[in-house]
Amino acid sequence: MSEEKKILYSGMQATGSLTLGNYLGALKNWVKMHEEYECFYGVMDLHSLTVRQEPAKFRQNARKLYALYVAAGLDPEVNCVYFQSHVSAHAELAWILDCFTYMGELSRMTQFKDKSQKHADNVNAGLFTYPVLMAADILLYQAHVVPVGVDQKQHLEITRDIAERFNKIYGDVFTVPEPYFGENGAKVMSLADPTKKMSKSDENVNATILLTDDRDTVIRKFKRAVTDSDAEVRFAPEEKPGISNLMEIYGSVTGKSHEEIESEFAGKGYGDFKLAVGEAVADELAPLQERYEKLLADKSYIDDCIRRNDDKARYVSNKTLRKVKKKVGLLEV
Repeated sequence: MSEEKKILYSGMQATGSLTLGNYLGALKNWVKMHEEYECFYGVMDLHSLTVRQEPAKFRQNARKLYALYVAAGLDPEVNCVYFQSHVSAHAELAWILDCFTYMGELSRMTQFKDKSQKHADNVNAGLFTYPVLMAADILLYQAHVVPVGVDQKQHLEITRDIAERFNKIYGDVFTVPEPYFGENGAKVMSLADPTKKMSKSDENVNATILLTDDRDTVIRKFKRAVTDSDAEVRFAPEEKPGISNLMEIYGSVTGKSHEEIESEFAGKGYGDFKLAVGEAVADELAPLQERYEKLLADKSYIDDCIRRNDDKARYVSNKTLRKVKKKVGLLEV
């Protein structure tokens, strides 16, 4: 592992296909980060177990997520792209850190409150201790920085609290991670309700662009995007959230500023603009989708990448785990 570079850690849950929001908000920017950081990216399948999964589909989705990572440009030769569940140190450290985390801290987590309401029939202990497993994910790799969105900021704060508490008792064991506020990706909102974030769990299929949607589907969904009764393409998030969301998306895939977009579509109707956004997004996704299909067909290559990267993740994480076990007094022979 490089001595010069700081360590960056992130990952995504292994449920369903990724959305355009996942891509523009995070994945597209991850691709360039290896130039500055030593990067670890997990397929976070243990986290996905807080919701009941259909086993065969779950395994398939996890493999597809790995292929999407690589298709999007996360080279497994220069990044460590691995499966969380293949590295037992995650679960081991999570239990140890559970014993250094307070019930009051966990009960204040807004994501627990939100998910408890959404999955009221399955409010399990894993959902409650989810932030501790996330802390273990990050602290195992001695990550210096973690890219965070607004919905994950609270989880990084509790990770920092746990690390500082442990260090205060046992000395300098964990690197206390900082939030990554580098180049921010676009915040992509729902096409059906632009006041909400685009989500792969949205029940309205027209609300979300999946990275695996074909060209016709992408364009059709953008044509149906909710806008307003005005006909002016202008960036005004409070007044025109739908059009502003489409402008954010269009700008992210074309590199054009809000001013350039407004000028390009001056005097044109929403229909022309929606079509242009749909075509631009379809063009952006086409090469990714082509690489993705080839990767899914090349089982031996993906299996080899997973094995090699899992081995690296185990090596790095076990160094931290051994140190933690020794500090807390667990016997090793």
